[in-house]
Amino acid sequence: MFTGIIQGKGTLAQMVRQGEEALLTFNTDLSLDDVKTGDSIAVNGACLTVTQKKTRGFTADVSAETLGKTNLGLLKTGNPVNLEKALRLTDFLGGHLVLGHVDGLGRIAAKTVRTKSVLFTFEVPDQLMKYIVEKGSIAVDGISLTVNDCVRNQFHVNMIPHTAQGTTLGLKRVAEPVNIETDIIGKHIERFMIANRGGSAQVDWKLLAEHGFLR
Repeated sequence: MFTGIIQGKGTLAQMVRQGEEALLTFNTDLSLDDVKTGDSIAVNGACLTVTQKKTRGFTADVSAETLGKTNLGLLKTGNPVNLEKALRLTDFLGGHLVLGHVDGLGRIAAKTVRTKSVLFTFEVPDQLMKYIVEKGSIAVDGISLTVNDCVRNQFHVNMIPHTAQGTTLGLKRVAEPVNIETDIIGKHIERFMIANRGGSAQVDWKLLAEHGFLR
């Protein structure tokens, strides 16, 4: 589990394709003294298991599922990535609870640099948009962000210069793909509703009245 507060950046040193899977090696200046083989590190928001530590980096096996759902498979040698080590129970939760399980890819639809912030517009598939709410939390390439507002299949966020400079989003351009992880709470609620409603998650007046939300 992670918080979405990026601790450092790295670069892809090597990608070795192994059929539908791959072995990725990353270089980084982020201290890995407290990381051992088998620990988790979020790379662009995707939870990966460290299979080997190096002097200034690590390797990780990446499954076909992860390559297909994230932008890791699109990386080229030298491309930068966001890094966050796994959350400890004693750590300060500065962002929101991020699982490192990317739901899918979105893209940067617009990027506007302002005096004190950078305004991003992200476009996501319709099946993900239903989990994104105004003033809710979302992880974009592993970064915990607050949604300003939502319009159709797009949402907007403001990013302060510190975050833009300390992450890969400050370097990315319009149309580039980003990893999206929506808030886990909404997905659990939908699943419970489907189970209790015989396969339908529709919220209507009858459902609200049955559960005491209407009088």
